Amino acid sequence: MATVQELRERLRRPLAAELAGGCQNRVVAGGVEKLLSSPLANPFPMVRERLAGYADWDESERAEALQDALKLLGDKEKPKATATRSARTAPPTAEPGERLPPDAPVAQLDTGPGGTRKLSSLGLHNLRDVLHAYPHRHEDRRALPDLANVEEGQKVTVEGVVVNKHRRTPKPNMLIIEITLETPSGGRVKASWFNQPWVERQLREGARLILTGRVKKFGNRVQLSVEHIEKMEVAQDSLSTGRIVGVYDSKDGISQEFLRKAAFKALQAVPLDDYLPAHWRKQRGVTDLADALWGIHFPRDEGHLSRANHRLRFDEYLFLELRMLLQGDDAVLQGKRFQASGDDISRFEAALPFRFTNAQRRVLLEITDDMRSDRQMARLVQGDVGSGKTAVAACALYLAVRDGYQGALMAPTEILARQHYKNLVGYLGQLDVRVGLLIGAMTPRQKLEMQTRIAEGDVDVVVGTQALIQENVQWGNLGLAVVDEEHRFGVQQRRKLLQSRPDVLVMSATPIPRSLALTAYGDLELSIIDELPPGRTPIETKLIQDNYRTQAYGFVMKQIREGRQAYVVTSLIEENENLELLAATQLADDLKVILPEARIDLLHGKMSAAEKDHVMERFRRQEFDILVSTTVIEVGVDVPNATVMVIENAERFGLSQLHQLRGRVGRGSAQSYCVLIAGEHSQKTRKRLKIIEGSTDGFVIAEADLKLRGPGELRGTRQSGIPDLRLADLANDTEIIEQARELAKHILANDPKLEHPRLQYLRSELQNRSQSVAFREVI
Repeated sequence: MATVQELRERLRRPLAAELAGGCQNRVVAGGVEKLLSSPLANPFPMVRERLAGYADWDESERAEALQDALKLLGDKEKPKATATRSARTAPPTAEPGERLPPDAPVAQLDTGPGGTRKLSSLGLHNLRDVLHAYPHRHEDRRALPDLANVEEGQKVTVEGVVVNKHRRTPKPNMLIIEITLETPSGGRVKASWFNQPWVERQLREGARLILTGRVKKFGNRVQLSVEHIEKMEVAQDSLSTGRIVGVYDSKDGISQEFLRKAAFKALQAVPLDDYLPAHWRKQRGVTDLADALWGIHFPRDEGHLSRANHRLRFDEYLFLELRMLLQGDDAVLQGKRFQASGDDISRFEAALPFRFTNAQRRVLLEITDDMRSDRQMARLVQGDVGSGKTAVAACALYLAVRDGYQGALMAPTEILARQHYKNLVGYLGQLDVRVGLLIGAMTPRQKLEMQTRIAEGDVDVVVGTQALIQENVQWGNLGLAVVDEEHRFGVQQRRKLLQSRPDVLVMSATPIPRSLALTAYGDLELSIIDELPPGRTPIETKLIQDNYRTQAYGFVMKQIREGRQAYVVTSLIEENENLELLAATQLADDLKVILPEARIDLLHGKMSAAEKDHVMERFRRQEFDILVSTTVIEVGVDVPNATVMVIENAERFGLSQLHQLRGRVGRGSAQSYCVLIAGEHSQKTRKRLKIIEGSTDGFVIAEADLKLRGPGELRGTRQSGIPDLRLADLANDTEIIEQARELAKHILANDPKLEHPRLQYLRSELQNRSQSVAFREVI
């Protein structure tokens, strides 16, 4: 039988080998904890306790624990960890005070054992990644709260020393760990964790901790339900206490102290050369880059943090605008130069059955200024449903035709193309403008005939779908291209239309806030028609709970008996077309039982474009009364006889999408209605849906949607190519965006390819911030 001394040596050897091998937990099959569960470790309970939880630790924690365990086993000489294979091939770490370029790998930053792996696991591969991994929030730890004055439910951060610890298992599968933390002022706070055994290793008596959590008060006793824990190392006190402290995005096993230390070392190592010249910074009122980066990671005070935040937000927008403006050659193309005379505008308006609104006149003035310029027009016209965008576009097309050019209007679907064709014939036909139609549903002979007329200049304005940008369409003299609902097209599709360098006018009936429009459509100038023609009857909107559904459909039936039609839209939380189709089919079947008199049909995402067009055309011809649909109802389709829009489970839609759906009715002269049926009855849901019940202004609704949901979820923005903005606040940053856009345009107007030597840092930073290799090749 082995002696204790022999067991000690048999345990010591693998633990020493584990430490020397870089603490990879591979010393024996099953790892260190498997080794410690064997009889070999029975005589050494303190070693077992010190290494409990080893598999969950990072390399630095493992190394420290192994050294402690080896001392407990009587190892007099502290073993040195040898480099692993990967460490031997890594770049050498920088000497203290050595300067490193921003693109230096994080392995050159001395962040301790396992530091490179930790940073890489967070997507931080070089020093500029570390510099721009900003804290997601900041805590003021300059004067931590007096525990006697905190209120029930308040979220606080406290620091102190663990003076005792208890662990309880009041029932199977429940672990409660409680500690008492003594603060520097002598106060004591109880802190607890439920079913979180992995935190226990940080809770040894004497450990110095920083805890954040919600306060519970029991008389004079304060208890903290902990949400966040930091172990306060003596060497890092200045980075984690007594200051405004950044809190970073992280993951298990990567501490806040480690990330602060990495940011601090990166700021010390990298020369923070500013890519914005001093005179531009002064004009825009922004601080220098070094001040901003130090201020976002380690602010001296609130003012320092504020100006850092402002500068770095400005930079995010500046590089976004530069990228948008530089993508594709169309950013610097010469366009057509039109006369766009006031007499021609007056002649067009005189032929209309109405007068332009002031908003339409303002936008038309912006368009004609562009048309008279040598530079190619690239302008977005936004306007709510019924604001008169098509009439403005028709006037621009008329001005192009008067100068001997052709015009094109491209719509995303054939049914919308036919609708635009009908409208343009009405606007332009009496002014001797020849309007043609080119869509996929035409016969080969009809297409060939129209293509021939286009090539020979025998037609002035052509309305169509993507067929307009097919290779076999040759334009005689294309001067102006109007693109409706641009977000439905890919960027490359739009650029194909630009090859003959026409002026470009983009129309969108999807109101989005100005700040979002300036970023989503950064390569386009922005015009907004924010006024509806007089005499339009507002759509009445009513929010009801789902237990009043029967009354809602009774109202729908009343409208049908009066000769009207209705939409009913359904949605699921899951983005699953099969489930959505099932829900829509079930709803249609239910309505046939509830409303046996009504003629009901179905529209869903599984249908082909031709099938959807056929259903919509039948609905427009009043061949049935109720159209049950998923969210694929085409934007902009006119069914003047439809006066009711019922939206089931309205809480599952964003406000902007609800407003778009509501816009499918109110296209005729009759009073129209929108009924929102909410399946969820919380105060928060009702408050949100009340916004759309109380407003018909799409821009007001879009602003509210942006503030409630953020830019990432708003319809169309993900397709726009907007990158994740780390600091930007699109709901409140319109002024900063406009300043950044103005500077971006100024820079490119004077140096379209950023070739001047003084812009080398700016160019380099832009390339680094642009993930697309194809875009990097543009500059």
